[in-house]
Amino acid sequence: MSGPAAFIRRETRVARPSLVPELKLHLATEISPIWRATQAELDNAGVPPPYWAFCWPGGQALTRFLIDQRQWVKGRRVLDFAAGSGISGIAAARAGAARVIAAEIDDFAVAAIALNAKLNKAKVDIVAEDLVGRMDLDLDIVLAGDVCYEQPMAERVLAWFEQLAESGVTVLMGDPGRAYLPRKGLIEMARYQVPTSTELEDKDMRLTLVWRLKSGALS
Repeated sequence: MSGPAAFIRRETRVARPSLVPELKLHLATEISPIWRATQAELDNAGVPPPYWAFCWPGGQALTRFLIDQRQWVKGRRVLDFAAGSGISGIAAARAGAARVIAAEIDDFAVAAIALNAKLNKAKVDIVAEDLVGRMDLDLDIVLAGDVCYEQPMAERVLAWFEQLAESGVTVLMGDPGRAYLPRKGLIEMARYQVPTSTELEDKDMRLTLVWRLKSGALS
Protein backbone atom coordinates (compact mmCIF):
# COMPACT_ATOMS: atom_id res chain seq x y z
CA MET A 1 0.00 0.00 0.00
CA SER A 2 1.42 3.38 -1.01
CA GLY A 3 0.41 7.02 -1.23
CA PRO A 4 0.23 9.89 1.28
CA ALA A 5 -2.37 8.31 3.58
CA ALA A 6 -0.39 5.07 3.87
CA PHE A 7 2.79 7.06 4.51
CA ILE A 8 1.09 9.02 7.29
CA ARG A 9 -0.27 5.91 8.98
CA ARG A 10 3.15 4.29 8.82
CA GLU A 11 5.34 7.24 9.82
CA THR A 12 3.28 8.93 12.57
CA ARG A 13 1.53 8.04 15.79
CA VAL A 14 -1.91 9.06 17.03
CA ALA A 15 -1.33 11.55 19.84
CA ARG A 16 -3.11 14.34 21.72
CA PRO A 17 -1.61 17.84 21.42
CA SER A 18 -0.53 19.17 24.81
CA LEU A 19 -2.73 22.29 24.81
CA VAL A 20 -5.77 20.61 23.22
CA PRO A 21 -5.99 17.06 24.59
CA GLU A 22 -9.63 16.91 23.50
CA LEU A 23 -8.42 16.09 19.96
CA LYS A 24 -6.37 13.25 18.48
CA LEU A 25 -4.06 13.68 15.50
CA HIS A 26 -1.62 11.69 13.41
CA LEU A 27 1.60 13.38 14.58
CA ALA A 28 5.33 12.96 14.49
CA THR A 29 6.59 12.09 17.96
CA GLU A 30 9.98 11.22 19.38
CA ILE A 31 9.20 7.54 18.73
CA SER A 32 7.90 7.92 15.16
CA PRO A 33 10.23 7.46 12.16
CA ILE A 34 9.47 10.80 10.52
CA TRP A 35 10.68 12.68 13.61
CA ARG A 36 14.14 11.15 13.16
CA ALA A 37 14.29 11.42 9.37
CA THR A 38 16.60 14.05 7.90
CA GLN A 39 15.48 16.40 5.16
CA ALA A 40 17.73 14.50 2.74
CA GLU A 41 15.91 11.27 3.56
CA LEU A 42 12.54 12.93 3.03
CA ASP A 43 13.71 14.43 -0.28
CA ASN A 44 14.88 11.00 -1.44
CA ALA A 45 11.46 9.59 -0.57
CA GLY A 46 9.75 12.40 -2.51
CA VAL A 47 8.12 13.78 0.63
CA PRO A 48 7.85 17.58 1.15
CA PRO A 49 8.74 19.00 4.58
CA PRO A 50 6.14 17.41 6.91
CA TYR A 51 4.80 20.58 8.52
CA TRP A 52 1.43 18.80 8.82
CA ALA A 53 3.00 16.22 11.16
CA PHE A 54 3.66 18.71 13.96
CA CYS A 55 1.13 20.66 16.00
CA TRP A 56 2.69 24.13 15.92
CA PRO A 57 2.09 26.64 18.76
CA GLY A 58 -0.03 29.01 16.68
CA GLY A 59 -2.40 26.25 15.65
CA GLN A 60 -2.67 24.88 19.17
CA ALA A 61 -3.42 28.30 20.67
CA LEU A 62 -6.03 29.10 18.03
CA THR A 63 -7.65 25.70 18.54
CA ARG A 64 -7.72 26.10 22.32
CA PHE A 65 -9.44 29.46 21.84
CA LEU A 66 -12.09 27.93 19.58
CA ILE A 67 -12.80 25.10 21.99
CA ASP A 68 -13.18 27.52 24.90
CA GLN A 69 -14.99 30.24 22.91
CA ARG A 70 -17.30 28.26 20.62
CA GLN A 71 -19.47 31.25 19.84
CA TRP A 72 -16.86 32.46 17.37
CA VAL A 73 -17.53 29.56 14.99
CA LYS A 74 -20.89 28.07 15.97
CA GLY A 75 -23.28 28.29 13.02
CA ARG A 76 -20.70 30.08 10.88
CA ARG A 77 -18.94 29.30 7.59
CA VAL A 78 -15.29 28.73 8.40
CA LEU A 79 -12.06 28.49 6.40
CA ASP A 80 -9.03 26.88 8.04
CA PHE A 81 -6.31 28.38 5.85
CA ALA A 82 -2.97 26.57 5.36
CA ALA A 83 -4.56 24.03 7.63
CA GLY A 84 -1.59 21.70 8.19
CA SER A 85 -2.89 18.90 10.38
CA GLY A 86 -6.37 20.41 10.20
CA ILE A 87 -6.58 20.88 13.96
CA SER A 88 -8.32 24.28 13.99
CA GLY A 89 -10.85 23.33 11.34
CA ILE A 90 -11.61 20.10 13.18
CA ALA A 91 -12.19 22.06 16.40
CA ALA A 92 -14.47 24.47 14.53
CA ALA A 93 -16.53 21.60 13.12
CA ARG A 94 -16.89 20.02 16.53
CA ALA A 95 -17.89 23.41 17.96
CA GLY A 96 -20.88 23.56 15.63
CA ALA A 97 -19.68 25.49 12.58
CA ALA A 98 -22.20 25.45 9.72
CA ARG A 99 -19.45 24.49 7.30
CA VAL A 100 -15.68 24.08 7.55
CA ILE A 101 -13.29 24.24 4.61
CA ALA A 102 -9.67 23.24 5.21
CA ALA A 103 -7.33 24.55 2.51
CA GLU A 104 -3.91 23.04 1.82
CA ILE A 105 -1.62 22.74 -1.20
CA ASP A 106 0.47 19.82 0.10
CA ASP A 107 -0.94 16.41 -0.87
CA PHE A 108 0.37 14.89 2.36
CA ALA A 109 -1.33 17.59 4.43
CA VAL A 110 -4.57 16.99 2.50
CA ALA A 111 -4.35 13.29 3.39
CA ALA A 112 -3.49 14.10 7.01
CA ILE A 113 -6.50 16.41 7.36
CA ALA A 114 -8.80 13.71 6.04
CA LEU A 115 -7.39 11.12 8.44
CA ASN A 116 -7.50 13.51 11.39
CA ALA A 117 -11.06 14.63 10.65
CA LYS A 118 -12.19 11.01 10.54
CA LEU A 119 -10.31 10.27 13.75
CA ASN A 120 -12.20 13.08 15.52
CA LYS A 121 -15.59 12.43 13.84
CA ALA A 122 -15.57 15.92 12.33
CA LYS A 123 -17.01 16.96 8.97
CA VAL A 124 -14.45 19.03 7.11
CA ASP A 125 -14.45 19.84 3.39
CA ILE A 126 -10.90 19.81 2.06
CA VAL A 127 -9.77 22.08 -0.78
CA ALA A 128 -6.40 21.20 -2.29
CA GLU A 129 -5.60 24.51 -3.93
CA ASP A 130 -4.17 27.95 -3.27
CA LEU A 131 -7.09 30.17 -2.29
CA VAL A 132 -5.11 33.36 -1.66
CA GLY A 133 -6.83 36.29 -3.35
CA ARG A 134 -10.21 34.59 -3.70
CA MET A 135 -13.08 36.82 -2.62
CA ASP A 136 -15.92 34.53 -3.68
CA LEU A 137 -15.68 31.87 -0.98
CA ASP A 138 -18.81 32.77 1.02
CA LEU A 139 -17.08 32.85 4.42
CA ASP A 140 -17.82 34.24 7.85
CA ILE A 141 -14.48 33.53 9.49
CA VAL A 142 -10.92 32.59 8.51
CA LEU A 143 -8.57 30.72 10.85
CA ALA A 144 -4.82 30.89 10.36
CA GLY A 145 -2.21 29.34 12.65
CA ASP A 146 1.49 30.13 12.24
CA VAL A 147 1.42 31.69 8.77
CA CYS A 148 3.90 34.56 9.36
CA TYR A 149 7.17 32.63 9.40
CA GLU A 150 8.36 33.57 5.88
CA GLN A 151 8.22 37.09 4.46
CA PRO A 152 6.89 36.41 0.92
CA MET A 153 4.09 34.20 2.19
CA ALA A 154 3.22 36.52 5.07
CA GLU A 155 3.00 39.60 2.84
CA ARG A 156 0.85 37.83 0.25
CA VAL A 157 -1.47 36.24 2.79
CA LEU A 158 -1.87 39.31 4.96
CA ALA A 159 -2.85 41.46 1.98
CA TRP A 160 -5.63 38.96 1.25
CA PHE A 161 -6.65 38.76 4.89
CA GLU A 162 -7.02 42.54 4.96
CA GLN A 163 -9.30 42.40 1.91
CA LEU A 164 -11.38 39.73 3.60
CA ALA A 165 -11.60 41.73 6.84
CA GLU A 166 -12.73 44.80 4.90
CA SER A 167 -15.49 42.72 3.31
CA GLY A 168 -16.78 41.69 6.75
CA VAL A 169 -15.00 38.37 7.25
CA THR A 170 -13.54 37.76 10.72
CA VAL A 171 -9.86 36.78 10.55
CA LEU A 172 -8.36 35.02 13.58
CA MET A 173 -4.65 34.24 13.72
CA GLY A 174 -2.60 32.18 16.17
CA ASP A 175 1.04 33.23 16.38
CA PRO A 176 3.96 32.64 18.79
CA GLY A 177 5.86 35.77 17.77
CA ARG A 178 6.96 34.85 14.25
CA ALA A 179 9.19 37.39 12.51
CA TYR A 180 6.65 38.64 9.98
CA LEU A 181 3.59 39.05 12.16
CA PRO A 182 2.29 42.62 11.65
CA ARG A 183 3.12 45.10 14.38
CA LYS A 184 -0.17 46.93 13.96
CA GLY A 185 -3.76 46.23 13.11
CA LEU A 186 -4.24 43.30 15.47
CA ILE A 187 -6.52 42.92 18.49
CA GLU A 188 -5.38 40.45 21.13
CA MET A 189 -8.06 37.86 21.90
CA ALA A 190 -6.18 35.40 24.14
CA ARG A 191 -2.73 34.21 25.12
CA TYR A 192 -1.43 30.78 26.06
CA GLN A 193 1.79 29.13 27.12
CA VAL A 194 2.18 26.28 24.64
CA PRO A 195 4.51 23.36 25.45
CA THR A 196 6.71 22.55 22.47
CA SER A 197 9.93 20.74 21.64
CA THR A 198 13.39 22.25 21.30
CA GLU A 199 13.70 20.05 18.21
CA LEU A 200 11.21 22.44 16.57
CA GLU A 201 11.43 25.70 18.50
CA ASP A 202 14.12 27.60 20.38
CA LYS A 203 12.52 26.79 23.76
CA ASP A 204 10.26 24.19 25.31
CA MET A 205 7.43 26.66 26.01
CA ARG A 206 6.21 29.40 23.68
CA LEU A 207 3.96 32.29 24.63
CA THR A 208 1.41 32.25 21.81
CA LEU A 209 -1.31 34.78 21.13
CA VAL A 210 -4.60 34.66 19.28
CA TRP A 211 -5.22 37.82 17.28
CA ARG A 212 -8.15 39.29 15.36
CA LEU A 213 -7.27 41.37 12.33
CA LYS A 214 -8.87 44.82 12.32
CA SER A 215 -10.45 45.93 9.05
CA GLY A 216 -8.28 48.38 7.14
CA ALA A 217 -5.59 48.40 9.81
CA LEU A 218 -2.62 47.15 7.77
CA SER A 219 -2.85 49.74 4.99
